[in-house]
Amino acid sequence: MTEPRPADPAAARHRTVALACAALVAGMTGAAFAAVPFYDWFCRVTGYGGTTQVAAAAPGHVIDRAFEIRFDANVNGIPWRFRPEGGPVTVKAGEVATANYVIENLSDTETLGVAAYNVTPELAGYYFTKLVCFCFTEQKLAPRETVVVPVTFYVDPSIDQDRNLRSIRTITLSYTFFPAKSEKSKPVADAGTRKTPEKL
Repeated sequence: MTEPRPADPAAARHRTVALACAALVAGMTGAAFAAVPFYDWFCRVTGYGGTTQVAAAAPGHVIDRAFEIRFDANVNGIPWRFRPEGGPVTVKAGEVATANYVIENLSDTETLGVAAYNVTPELAGYYFTKLVCFCFTEQKLAPRETVVVPVTFYVDPSIDQDRNLRSIRTITLSYTFFPAKSEKSKPVADAGTRKTPEKL
């Protein structure tokens, strides 16, 4: 009768290391899938990177502190002309205001675009709140079409309690349109006015 061979300590260590590596890879894969939605949620909650907030209603009160709101418009990789319709506006914190942007499709084909947005200074993103915005959906423009689209917003009065922003008097709202490819794109007619090429 032969005696059982003693367990190989090196083999046991190798199995432990292999299991640990497999668990680490699985954990990192899960973290990679969760990173984008978590980062998006984090930015929206904290205003990190100048991410603005979204609300369904105005705050209900206005304070005397006023801000100059400037508007910036850019395009990247899409044949559009994009600009604010007017210049800067001055609003009091809690006061609801609407500004229009003009989008023109310069090409002879239908194009889709989606807007990325932020505000500067970045810390103001936590208090800059949108009620209506063309940036919430992808936009589809016909060849040579021009649309005028609104953004309705307010600066939350609680900004006055933030010691880090006591000196802020100017906020810049910035948009950049990028190409989009989606079957669920929504025309901007719901949020603005459209002009056909014949009317231009």
